Amino acid sequence: MKSQIADLVSIALDSLVAQGIVDPEKRRTAVVERTRDASHGDFATNAAMVNVNAAGMKPRNLAERIIGALPENPQITKVEIAGPGFINFYLTPDAYHAVVPQIIRESHDYGRSDLGKGKKVQVEFVSANPTGPLHVGHGRGAAYGAVVADLLAAVGFEVHREYYVNDAGRQMNILATSVWLRYLELAGEELAFPSNGYKGDYVWDIAATLHREHADDYRFDTDEVFKDIPADEPEGGDKETHIDALIERCRHLLGDIRYRYVFELALNTIL
Repeated sequence: MKSQIADLVSIALDSLVAQGIVDPEKRRTAVVERTRDASHGDFATNAAMVNVNAAGMKPRNLAERIIGALPENPQITKVEIAGPGFINFYLTPDAYHAVVPQIIRESHDYGRSDLGKGKKVQVEFVSANPTGPLHVGHGRGAAYGAVVADLLAAVGFEVHREYYVNDAGRQMNILATSVWLRYLELAGEELAFPSNGYKGDYVWDIAATLHREHADDYRFDTDEVFKDIPADEPEGGDKETHIDALIERCRHLLGDIRYRYVFELALNTIL
């Protein structure tokens, strides 16, 4: 119905252009929106207000001309001017019911079309970094993304859905280092856990798996781990510099193969 009202308003403005009342060069496209207050009707348009310059008259006066040029529509029971020049449309109950038989008749095909004409669209959604458990926000993103993809497919687009797993980069290195440091604690080492590390219980769980399967094979003395490491934020240092230095120390002490094992243990557990 909104599009029908927009068409009626456009026809009315076309008529005023033909009569020389509205300058076609200055004419602006009107917006039709649902009203916030039911006492103001069902839909409203700002057609008069955005075309005052094109008509050279006050908005309410132009609104009267627009209403006078509106074609008849049996689903519109009343049209009124409100405020500085808004035009409010009141619909008959049948306007809301008329589409019901079509919905029942077309069933799951209702609303589907070939609008997209097979154009390829990629919808990437969720894309949560595998550095911790999923939460309600990720679920919200999944729901929105899935619906957007389904709607695009319903109107003729060829949709590719993608959940991008960002399993590389600094945050993943912070995760691997956090797991290793928790492992060291489980192995009996005492240390100040970095303020920029991952502190969730899930990190303890992964570290426990590492310790259970490899005992002290990945253990190093705390003094060796933290030797010459820049101070953390609580000690007046920079937390970013601190964690980056610990990542490099973890890589150096474990070596490529063992570091990659810790990295992939954390990644695969969370995935």
